[in-house]
Amino acid sequence: MYDKLNGEKRGIVGVGSALMDLLVFEDDAFLKGISEIKGGMTLVDGAFADGVLEKVTSEVTVVPGGAACNTIIGVGRLSGTATFVGKRGRDSYGDIFEKDLKQNGVTPNLVTSDTPTGRVLSIITPDAQRSMFTYLGAASELAPAEISPEKFKDAAIVLIEGYLVFNQDLMTRTLEAAKEAGALVAMDLASFTVVEEALSFIKETVIPSVDILIANEDEARAFTGLSDEAEALAEMSRCADVAVLKLGARGSRIAVGGTVTEVAPVAGGDIVDTTGAGDLWAAGFLYGMVMGYPAETCGDIASACGYEVCRVTGADIPAAGWDRIKNTLPAS
Repeated sequence: MYDKLNGEKRGIVGVGSALMDLLVFEDDAFLKGISEIKGGMTLVDGAFADGVLEKVTSEVTVVPGGAACNTIIGVGRLSGTATFVGKRGRDSYGDIFEKDLKQNGVTPNLVTSDTPTGRVLSIITPDAQRSMFTYLGAASELAPAEISPEKFKDAAIVLIEGYLVFNQDLMTRTLEAAKEAGALVAMDLASFTVVEEALSFIKETVIPSVDILIANEDEARAFTGLSDEAEALAEMSRCADVAVLKLGARGSRIAVGGTVTEVAPVAGGDIVDTTGAGDLWAAGFLYGMVMGYPAETCGDIASACGYEVCRVTGADIPAAGWDRIKNTLPAS
C-alpha cells in the first residue's frame, strides 16, 4: 500500500494522554445544563470534572482511555507490536491504566508523577453521541526532555494524537524524535474543537512531519475549511502521503499516491455508543499498513474494529468482538 513501509519494522508506538474514561449515559437536557457544546472535547480542571460527576444520575463505567491509548490497545489486541508512551499518576487509576495496557498486549513506556492520573468524563446521549470533558492531570506533565528517539527505535509508525497540540513543545520534540528514529508519523486529528483551536500550529509546525493523516468529516472540515468531502480529502492528501477520511456509518475514503479507495462500512444497526470508534478504526488501519496489506484491506479491518466498538459501552471491545475482527484478516 505504501512503499515507505518496507516490512523491516512493524512496531506501532502511540504517544498521548494516559487517561481513565468515566462513561455515563444522560439526556440532552443534562448535557445542556453543563455545556453549550455537544460532541467534541472540552478541556476542564479537576474540580469541574468532579462537580459534574456528582450530578450524574446513571451508573459510571470506568475504563482506561485516551485517543492514542485506545488505538494502541487495538493494535495489541490484533497481535501487533504495540507500545504506549505517556505519563500517569502514582495512584489507583494509574495502576489500573498500566495493568490494562499489559493485559491487552501493549508494552507500557510510562513516566510517573505525583499529580493524579488524568480522566475523561464522557457523557453519552440517547443518539449514541459522546461529549467529552477532559482533565489531563499527570498526562499534561509529559515533558519534551522525557521523549527521545530511543523510545521509537523499533517503530515503523509513531502515532501522535491530536490532543498533543495543546503542549506545543512536547509535540515538536515528539515529531523530531520520531523522525530521528526513522519512523513514519501518523496523526489522528482527534476532535474538531482541537483543530479549530490549534489550526495554525497544526498546519505550520505539525503537518510537515506527518506521513499519515486521519480525520473524520468534522475534523476534515475544520482542517481544510472545505465542506465538500472529496475536496477536503484532496486537500488532506496534499499535506500527507496517506490521507484518510472517516465517514462513520458511511464507511471511509483512503487517498494514497493520487488513488482514492472507497471502503464500505460494516453492515449492522446495533449501535450503543460511539466512544472510541475513530480510535479503534485507526488501530485496524495502521495495523493493516504495517502488515503490508492493500488500502482496501486496511480499510476493511479498520471498519470492523470501528463497528465492534460501537456495539458496546466504552472503547473496550470484548473477546467475541475481537474474534469476529480477526476472522476478517487475510490468511497469513
